[in-house]
Amino acid sequence: MTTDSQANKTKPLLTMIGFSALAIWAALTPPAGPSSGAAKLDSGDIAWMLTASALVLLMTPGLSFFYGGMVRGKNVLSTMLQSFIAMGVVSILWVVVGFSLAFGDSIGGVIGNPLTFLMMHGVDGDPHPTLSPTFPLALFAIFQMKFAIITPALITGSFAERVRFSTYIWFISLFTLLIYCPLAHMTWHPDGLLHKYGVLDFAGGTVVHMSAGLAALVGALVMGPRHDHRRGKQHRPAHLPFVLLGTGMLWFGWFGFNAGSALGANTVAVHAFLTTNTASAAAMIAWLLFDGLRGGKATVMGACIGAVVGLVAITPAAGYVSTGSSIFIGAFAAVVSNLAVRWKSGTEIDDTLDVFPCHGVGGIVGMILTGVMADKTVNAGGENGLLHGNPTLFFHHIVALVGVAIGVMAGSWLIFKAVNVFSPLRVTPEQEEVGLDLSQHGGSILDVGPVAMID
Repeated sequence: MTTDSQANKTKPLLTMIGFSALAIWAALTPPAGPSSGAAKLDSGDIAWMLTASALVLLMTPGLSFFYGGMVRGKNVLSTMLQSFIAMGVVSILWVVVGFSLAFGDSIGGVIGNPLTFLMMHGVDGDPHPTLSPTFPLALFAIFQMKFAIITPALITGSFAERVRFSTYIWFISLFTLLIYCPLAHMTWHPDGLLHKYGVLDFAGGTVVHMSAGLAALVGALVMGPRHDHRRGKQHRPAHLPFVLLGTGMLWFGWFGFNAGSALGANTVAVHAFLTTNTASAAAMIAWLLFDGLRGGKATVMGACIGAVVGLVAITPAAGYVSTGSSIFIGAFAAVVSNLAVRWKSGTEIDDTLDVFPCHGVGGIVGMILTGVMADKTVNAGGENGLLHGNPTLFFHHIVALVGVAIGVMAGSWLIFKAVNVFSPLRVTPEQEEVGLDLSQHGGSILDVGPVAMID
């Protein structure tokens, strides 16, 4: 009879064999012929997209500091590693099949053909006529990879301080392949269902932030509250300078996230850069003012969370709305998210770092207001919104919002339940008490001295 230990040793071996077989297949299969558009390569676009890709990747380490500073001292390293590990896991998944599922030949407008770009087969230095007409398709794949990396990492804040690391790896793998990739295909592929329906999502308000925020809400509900949360113990952030550092890295990287989504060094990228910074600034100020009106102080957490909410909310609209509209979007989203955080605090929902009130609600507000404020004079490739005489776009965004919410929440619930069958989601009460840094990873930033590990 095979023991659990033997099975656990066999799984990585089988995984390596599978990856090796795919790599050999990709190496032996002749690549697609050169694109007829090879002469259209633009060195300026290539340089900008390389820069933007690096900026977006920087957001994930930034997120690790942002979240790591918010949790308690005994869970700082584990929380930060949950973001970092996504760079490894999702990068491999994206190369093997994720890019193909997101941007391969469309199957019913819902998902890409997994064989189109399997193991990045045919993804090379030539441009693609629709996905990357002025820079290599390989660079487009790299840029989109960074979006896929940060999305599951965003979810981790909702179940921080109680998730089992090995199970978390399973969750982000399945979430990436079964939820993120289809949603990216439907929204950004030329033949995608939501794209053809007319939904505007410039840089991922729906694909990234709504999906992560809604999955985070489901995760908090499925996982249940922390034991200290049930006992009413106060949660004190471990290190506020980490939160400030993380916010700065996120704000900086977000310029690649939004301006890079113009897919070229052009005027739309410049405009998206401007609206991104403006919305974040407006949201930070609005959050602090709103706290002040309610008798609170100008806190570090308030300033940082407000700035990030503004970045989230402007993401779907960055290249479609005026700069003046971006001020309203940032400020309005900050007030709505602030109220959502306060509402959540009065419930039994233990979304540890308020992922749903900030990323989920911020993404929803941004998607709705894109349908209201989109202006075709800003971007001829977009559409006019409700304020500019086109109620159809607003209606389509509301319908898409409901559909995406139902699909993401149902899919996330099924994934959480499925992985829990063969690998428990939560650590034991004893592991939670000592902290995930020690119980899951064998290290701690705290001066705890010799500690016996808890299995």
